[in-house]
Amino acid sequence: MKRFDDLVPDGGTLLLDGGLASRLEARGHDLSTHLWSAALLRDDPEAIIAAHMDFLEAGADCLVSASYQGSQAGFMALGMSAFEADQLIASSVTLAKTARDRYLRKAPPGRRRPLVAASCGPWGAVQADGSEYQGKYGVSPEALRDFHYHRLPVLDEAGADLIACETLPDHVEAQVLHGLLKLVETPAWVSFTCKDERHLHDGTPLRDMASLFANHPRVVAIGVNCTDPALIPSLIAEVRAGAPEKAVLVYPNSGERYDAAAKDWTGTTRTDNWAADTLAWRAAGARLVGGCCRVGPDDIAAARAALDANPT
Repeated sequence: MKRFDDLVPDGGTLLLDGGLASRLEARGHDLSTHLWSAALLRDDPEAIIAAHMDFLEAGADCLVSASYQGSQAGFMALGMSAFEADQLIASSVTLAKTARDRYLRKAPPGRRRPLVAASCGPWGAVQADGSEYQGKYGVSPEALRDFHYHRLPVLDEAGADLIACETLPDHVEAQVLHGLLKLVETPAWVSFTCKDERHLHDGTPLRDMASLFANHPRVVAIGVNCTDPALIPSLIAEVRAGAPEKAVLVYPNSGERYDAAAKDWTGTTRTDNWAADTLAWRAAGARLVGGCCRVGPDDIAAARAALDANPT
């Protein structure tokens, strides 16, 4: 059974990147299609590398690939074969590794070698309707298994350091992934999206989901992402209560809410205190910290500076 400390042997905190799609949009790319940032795997792969580089230069220790919304069905709808679709999904890991290699050529001495996590987004993300923020999909476990069964092996064989099963709002999907992750070789993290201080969007207690994965042989970390940062301290406690031996990861969004109809974010951003929040999440027990949607390189740079100035 792999542990988080096998990946980060120095025992420190792993700083994740921020919102890749948000960064691509900030760079002027239109992500309004059903494939979101995954469309650029075909249309402009260098743009993805450049966005990854922005986060590495900000100090991130881990990149999450642009495969979150990529799927066979999504790419085949554009006229590709199943093989071509799988090749594009796998290329997301190659692009992140390319960014890492380019960065390391000029990185300062002693810089930790960044990890690459292959994003395995939820079924809801591929629907492009905000389902990952609702839960209770209304589809069968068999349909969810079929969806992930065809994509996980592609990500497993792509050469990433980790598989990031992220933004899970639904306990049925989590149970499906619990079984399928036993079939892969790559270590994984599992991350949920929550509606309040204790529950997934479908109403399942986060503590129960942490307990489900507490002894999983492939899962090295359990946590929360794309959730209001104000909820994170309580959610860390829930994960620790359910899986005290696993590393905890948190990478919340900016605090804004996604409007699926308008395909835009509304509300108030809460990134002004990202450095202080990062230290608070670490103090509460998180070993992996970072950001998700609407969290940019400046926020990650602030977190990097705070972690470096306050080593554990």
